[in-house]
Amino acid sequence: MRLGLQLGYWGAAPPEGAPALVAAAEEAGFDAVYTAEAWGSDAFTPLAWWGASTRRIGLGTAVVQISARTPAACAMHALTLDHLSGGRFSLGLGVSGPQVVEGWYGQPFAKPLARTREYVRVVRDVLARQAPVTNDGPHYPLPYSGEGALGLGKPLKPITHPLRADLPILLGSEGPKNVALTGEIADGWIAVFYSPRLGGTYEEWLGEGLARPGARRTRDEFEVVTNCQIIVTDDRRPGLDAQKPALAHYIGGMGAPGMNFHADLFVRAGFKEAVDDITSLFAAGRRAEAVAAVPDEMVDEISIVGDADHVRREIARREAAGVTMLLTGCRTAAEIHALGAVVGTAELSL
Repeated sequence: MRLGLQLGYWGAAPPEGAPALVAAAEEAGFDAVYTAEAWGSDAFTPLAWWGASTRRIGLGTAVVQISARTPAACAMHALTLDHLSGGRFSLGLGVSGPQVVEGWYGQPFAKPLARTREYVRVVRDVLARQAPVTNDGPHYPLPYSGEGALGLGKPLKPITHPLRADLPILLGSEGPKNVALTGEIADGWIAVFYSPRLGGTYEEWLGEGLARPGARRTRDEFEVVTNCQIIVTDDRRPGLDAQKPALAHYIGGMGAPGMNFHADLFVRAGFKEAVDDITSLFAAGRRAEAVAAVPDEMVDEISIVGDADHVRREIARREAAGVTMLLTGCRTAAEIHALGAVVGTAELSL
């Protein structure tokens, strides 16, 4: 099992101590550092800034939102960071949800699978640099010829030659159709939350996509990356409780009524009653009660909190289910080194 440091997206202010965390992750033998975005900080800038001091560790986005940039602009970010890092960058993409896409980016959310397929195709065409990039799809037409067009658009190739035409593209997805699409067109899957008890179900969804004609990877080549908070401790209670506010927010406040992909995941994992309670309490503004309604078992299903033996067992459980990398949000360099010692990553750093 490989480990990644998930720096996530910023809250009200930039996080303190991120450079020290990145340095510790590289020293401890972590495989990668990832950043994310919601509707505040972007994912690319912090990754470039903090990644500039690294020499070995991979740099990735988990995830950037496809509605935030045209596919050509996203490909420019990717090829730039790949050059600057010497071929260590991986591009994680996701569709987000209708509240963010339509409310923040002012873009339509409809047909997310079709938009994703078209977006990834254009990004790959830019990185391949085999011909001027054109696209006759309805979502990202190139050259643009719709309302307001002057009719002067010219197909172009990137001026800068990409370092790697096969730069890894991973997709953040949660529903069965989106996960199947991920298996078909991507190099890996980024799970926002991963329930090991649903490992067989996930494999079926991925397998459907991997078996489609023209699928990009075989299962042996395919990455499964998931966020998984890992806390090595003899006192589980503080570690479990610390995760409940964010979990309640994702379940109760991150989706639109009737369309919350995060909540749907936990319903599939057997937590429907808790999801209903959290959702209704959050909607009523009773957020403290919503947090209190998050059961320990739910936290345990998507994170690992316990002593060294427990951590090793739970990591093995996820590895057996098909996960290849765990992204964890360590808060201190000491936590990173402690986890690296438990998992045995330090010996891989040099």
